Amino acid sequence: MTEDEPGLRDEGQVATAGGAAAINPPDKQPGLGRSWWSLAYLLPALFLLSVVVLYPILYTIVRSLFDRTGDSFVGLDNYGVFTDPATLTSIRNNAIWVVVAPIVVTTLGLIFAVLTERIRWASVFKLLVFMPMAISFVAAGIIFRLVYQADPDQGVANALIVSVHDVFAESSAYPGAGPREEAELASADGGFETTATYGTGDTVALGLVGFAPADVAPEAVPASEPSGGDTLQGVVWLDFAVGGGGEEGTIDNDELGLPGVAVQAVQDGTVVATTETGADGAFAFEDLAEGDYTLALPRDNFREPFNGLDWLGPALITPAIIGAYVWIWAGFAMVLIAAGLAAIPRDALEAARVDGATETQVFRRVTMPLLAPVLIVVLVTLVINVLKVFDLVYIIAPGSVQDDASVLALQMYRVSFGGADDQGLGSALSVLLFLLVLPAMAFNIRRFRREQQ
Repeated sequence: MTEDEPGLRDEGQVATAGGAAAINPPDKQPGLGRSWWSLAYLLPALFLLSVVVLYPILYTIVRSLFDRTGDSFVGLDNYGVFTDPATLTSIRNNAIWVVVAPIVVTTLGLIFAVLTERIRWASVFKLLVFMPMAISFVAAGIIFRLVYQADPDQGVANALIVSVHDVFAESSAYPGAGPREEAELASADGGFETTATYGTGDTVALGLVGFAPADVAPEAVPASEPSGGDTLQGVVWLDFAVGGGGEEGTIDNDELGLPGVAVQAVQDGTVVATTETGADGAFAFEDLAEGDYTLALPRDNFREPFNGLDWLGPALITPAIIGAYVWIWAGFAMVLIAAGLAAIPRDALEAARVDGATETQVFRRVTMPLLAPVLIVVLVTLVINVLKVFDLVYIIAPGSVQDDASVLALQMYRVSFGGADDQGLGSALSVLLFLLVLPAMAFNIRRFRREQQ
């Protein structure tokens, strides 16, 4: 190396620095020009946002200060609607939605996401759970309106409930049956009891009506007058002749006996013996002590069959609609949480297992803390979404219970366009809904900025 080489190197560095300064002089930095071009590109988007978002918000606030026609300024009078019982019901229902729906959806999404890491055919499972997201809320509302039908032959929900119920408690054989008015049977605790007393050696004919011969048990055969004997006996039959004719209170030809009817012998208000009718409706009390007895047909013979729950009634309509919402959005939560699980460093999980932690401890102390940001994103997104829920409630809830199922978005629509035609009150409800959404949006914005920093 010669003595001139350092000098040459210095000159090269000076030349390079000078060239860069000549190309980018200090008074013409690239950032200034680019900022103006960026603003020019953003102007169309800002204009659209102003027209589509900002202007409607401002107009709604101003409109809420005017009367029904929009001609007279009424100040804050429209905000008195918040003391209206229908509006208070809507606010209460919205509170139920905010508390229940996001938590249930997030919990199910977490469970499904964890399961899909441990089962075969995970992709098929994810597809099935996420598929409802491809269905519009209107279509989902129509589907669940059918699912919640009261008739078990039409509504899937009640069909399942009735099927499970009937496994443990069979339906009565003759629901709604009863005696004729002139019969010697009086109502008693939902069943019937004879007004006269009988003893051993007596025969009793108990005729019932109130159902069709086709509804009688298939093993039924024509009834006949009971023969005499030393026991208290009798017959329970359908006092109705197919095709008409016959004599009321008398066993006519081809009138069917009623099998499977429980008959009780009652003495001094106490049931002392119980028996059941055979295929021809005959019954007999064996080894019954002498004395006077009344005969009772308990209510279990006649109770109406269990037809499930009134899902579309006032008491269950809000939980039923929340169930439909959970069905739709569980797949959304599952996909986001599954992505968060996939991003968790596996070495952290393996280190916890090597240290002797159980799977439950790994999940609680490692997986959940690392997954917390994703869970918060899902939860806050769902809170904002349920505050604006409208179409599911409007479609699923029948008109007779919409007052009980109403939420703020539905109440706003009904006040503005559903007959009241008062857009001043509707605008006031819109402002309230906007104010309720703002805290969740502000929380999201703060969290995004914190993550960027």
